Amino acid sequence: MDMTETRKSKRLQLLERGITKEVGMNESVNYLDYANSPLMWAAAALAVAVVVFQSILFMKRSIKAASESALTTDQVHKAIKSSVISSIGPSVVILVTMISLLVTMGAPVAWMRLSFIGSVNYEAMAAGFGAQAMGKTLQTMDTMAFACGVWTMVCGSLGWLIFTFLFCDKMDKVNHLMSKGNAKMVPIISAGAMLGAFANLASGNFFTAEGSLTFTNAPAIATIAGCVIMMVLVKLSRARDIAWLREWAFAIAMFSGMFIGYAVSVI
Repeated sequence: MDMTETRKSKRLQLLERGITKEVGMNESVNYLDYANSPLMWAAAALAVAVVVFQSILFMKRSIKAASESALTTDQVHKAIKSSVISSIGPSVVILVTMISLLVTMGAPVAWMRLSFIGSVNYEAMAAGFGAQAMGKTLQTMDTMAFACGVWTMVCGSLGWLIFTFLFCDKMDKVNHLMSKGNAKMVPIISAGAMLGAFANLASGNFFTAEGSLTFTNAPAIATIAGCVIMMVLVKLSRARDIAWLREWAFAIAMFSGMFIGYAVSVI
């Protein structure tokens, strides 16, 4: 009986030493050393390379489809130019807001996640949930909380990617079913879906932290200002036939809304 108790006591001592050693290492090593390590950069680069490969593949297939259709070279160049200009606004916004994710999760993870999803709000929320599961916050993270945060960010977005992979090629059938074979209804349905998606994203700007509706806070005013400016610029570009204004309208409206919202917040 004494030998059994002695063995149990020794096992407990070894276990306590192991836990103490692990905790000591966890506290002595800054998790950002792991987060910004060359291995993390290499892993993130492989993931981003997939996105770059997909972009090149889509570009090549789009050009091939354009050559097989009735589109002229000038029309293709205008479409590419408009797409590049329209992407400037969202890209700059993501670049600026990426700083908040970079200081907590490290540069490689921030670079990889925003190349995949592009939603700083989701990524920060998912990382926070992962840290909370380990009893930490984004401000008090350690190596275990960081690892759990990365897993939460990745696993939480799998649903979108799996759904897109399985059903994206079937959306043409859905459009045909909803339009009941009427080709004129397809662009109307697509426009309605896009408006609904953006309305859902913007609706959060019109509610306070307590859940009450408001039109006077900075996010709401920024959204309204951006919408009004966009409408005015589109109307003006069509009335005066100003091609460059039509291309830059989205970026101008986005940054104008941001500046107006910021001005309201500091007043």
